[in-house]
Amino acid sequence: MLPWLNLGLHSTSVAQVEHVQHMSSYLARLVASGVATSRSDLARVTRLARSTVSQYLAPLLRINLLSEHEGAAVTRGRPPTVLSLNPQAGVILVADIGASHGRLGVADFGQHFIAERAIATHVARGPEAVLADVRNEFHALLKQHHIDSDSVRLIVVGLPAPIDFATGTPAHPPIMPGWDNYPLPSAFKNDFATAQVLVDNDVNLMALGEARCRPASQCPILFVKVSTGIGCGIVTHEGVLHRGVDGAAGDIGHVRMPDHDELCRCGNTGCIEAFASFSAIMSKLGLDEDAPMPQPDSSTQIAAMVRTAAEDIGELLAMLVHFYNPNVIVLGGRMTEFGAEMLAGARSVVYRRALPLATRKLSIELSLLGKRAGIVGGVVLGVEHVLSPKGLQSLLAGQQSVASTR
Repeated sequence: MLPWLNLGLHSTSVAQVEHVQHMSSYLARLVASGVATSRSDLARVTRLARSTVSQYLAPLLRINLLSEHEGAAVTRGRPPTVLSLNPQAGVILVADIGASHGRLGVADFGQHFIAERAIATHVARGPEAVLADVRNEFHALLKQHHIDSDSVRLIVVGLPAPIDFATGTPAHPPIMPGWDNYPLPSAFKNDFATAQVLVDNDVNLMALGEARCRPASQCPILFVKVSTGIGCGIVTHEGVLHRGVDGAAGDIGHVRMPDHDELCRCGNTGCIEAFASFSAIMSKLGLDEDAPMPQPDSSTQIAAMVRTAAEDIGELLAMLVHFYNPNVIVLGGRMTEFGAEMLAGARSVVYRRALPLATRKLSIELSLLGKRAGIVGGVVLGVEHVLSPKGLQSLLAGQQSVASTR
């Protein structure tokens, strides 16, 4: 069950069918968030007549997105009838694809994970090779758990790249040769014809996953990933991802820092990820990013390098704190394997450089979800999309299409 949701309606359409979809979406979100779990609850919360509530529930029950069942027994009379998001409505596949490693997940609509698997990705191989591996791994997971591919309703993919969310295409990704403008959603159509495909920046998924595992009162949240690159996911006070007008919000790895002239993979110099990312530190040690971590006898040197990098990142975070005034900054990514040094370095600079009003309520913490943040956020994004008017429209259309072919 989703702990909290943005329940606001989108713009109202004059077309009756669109109005029904908007209202059905609204009721589905009320049920999924636990605000209302029966027809009488929905009538009370929305101030609609029971008959009107039933009208808007009908398409949700018809496609089994919601289920209606007897609740707990009461001392007198019949047990109440309870509405809930139906875990059997289908499954969501999530691929959190990093520069060299990734994680896959299969979850039901109740947000219960059925299966998870870590995979090697190495995005420099190009989209065809990487996505072929992802599809094969998805099929293996589904087969292992006896799930038919027709049950897949949604696929969510996170990439370490700027993403045009509307089209699901990467836009000039610095560390992903061959991926620019690649039509990623179409790569899954032959294998999963009934599924919608959403593509987002990986740190956005991590931010959303982290936000949903915390109380809503902790928003706004900035999630900062420090791995091969450095990126930031922004979750607003209302619990909504902020992507910006073109999906480039939070691409902080290419902010130029003073007194640095290191060449970045984007072609510019002085970008913070060119000298303060995990890959930059490994490079300074003469190690490949995928190499095993150095032995303990060199840990003091590594700790000092991480602390210095964290202080550089803290300078950037101090600017973000003044600009956005978040409640929580969450640090994630491979660099947080050195959590104590990372936290100490970032905190020391942020609290020293930012003004007291901006840091009065600020907390800087390590990720609660760790490596799972991306797939958890992917499931959240998937469920919230399905429950939106647009997602509900696509789901209804897909169900009608399947029914017409039988």
